[in-house]
Amino acid sequence: MLSARLLLILDGSDPLTTVVVYRPHGDVDLSALGEAKVQIVQGFKPDVDALIARGYDVKTEAEGRFDLAVVVVPRSKAEAHALIADAASRADRVIVDGQKTDGIDSLLKDLKKRATVGQVVSKAHGKAVMFTGGEFADWADPGPLHLIEGFTTRLGVFSVDRIDKASEALAEALPTKLPARIADLGAGWGYLSRAILSREGVKELHVVEAEAAALASARDNLDDPRVTFHWEDATRFTPPAPLDAVIMNPPFHTSRAADPALGQAFIEAASRMLAPHGELWLVANRQLPYEATLAACFSSHAEIGTTGGFKLLHAVKPLRKAPHKA
Repeated sequence: MLSARLLLILDGSDPLTTVVVYRPHGDVDLSALGEAKVQIVQGFKPDVDALIARGYDVKTEAEGRFDLAVVVVPRSKAEAHALIADAASRADRVIVDGQKTDGIDSLLKDLKKRATVGQVVSKAHGKAVMFTGGEFADWADPGPLHLIEGFTTRLGVFSVDRIDKASEALAEALPTKLPARIADLGAGWGYLSRAILSREGVKELHVVEAEAAALASARDNLDDPRVTFHWEDATRFTPPAPLDAVIMNPPFHTSRAADPALGQAFIEAASRMLAPHGELWLVANRQLPYEATLAACFSSHAEIGTTGGFKLLHAVKPLRKAPHKA
């Protein structure tokens, strides 16, 4: 409902010339901005691709000054603070928009302590808040974080301050020797990739991650000539040649609700990437229904372990393959 709240909060305003919009989804409706020149800040590759296809100027970081900045509230409050700080440094007027479930009420309280809050529009279980002025230096993005010993992360990445238990379980379950050509799909900031590289036999690892901040962290964490980094939607990635193995801890949220279809799409994508002898290792929450998809995509599959609410799965010999790019 961003479009409806924007339309209401901008009603009666002078026409806009330049606007920057932080972290909107690929299907966002920005018609309320009229004929303004719009720059979009987004690091999630599926949204980036969708927005570019619609003709938008998309950057991973904002560039320039603007008449107005619009921040679409992300799930992480620290990331929301950083986006607001950047927005306030680039525009005199800032609109912060989000659902109640994303913490917009808490952000409104924070903004009232720091800036001049003007209009507040409430609609469809969310709010749009316009403010001017304010001091946000302490909210600014700190850049690379060192919250986990031996690893670098950044605001907005999954598991920013701890090793994900599911990835840890899969890393421990991997065999001591792995095939030569491997991809880590949805690699995040590289924990599982580092575990893969520690095994014997690995000659080539494709680190595939859709979130730009996570991939930047993976680059920091994986200083190894065997690695090739790909800023890609894992469900659409095509390796340069068929792979011997795919290893992954696929995401299962597109919003706050679990979405099994996302993990199922990862499994289908993995089967298309693999050579006829290829193998898949993955970890998933126990309740996620992936077995039917594994059966449809592979000659055989098995549960090779359970731990802490997770199941560890192994599948071999894909049944379906897509043509590979030359």
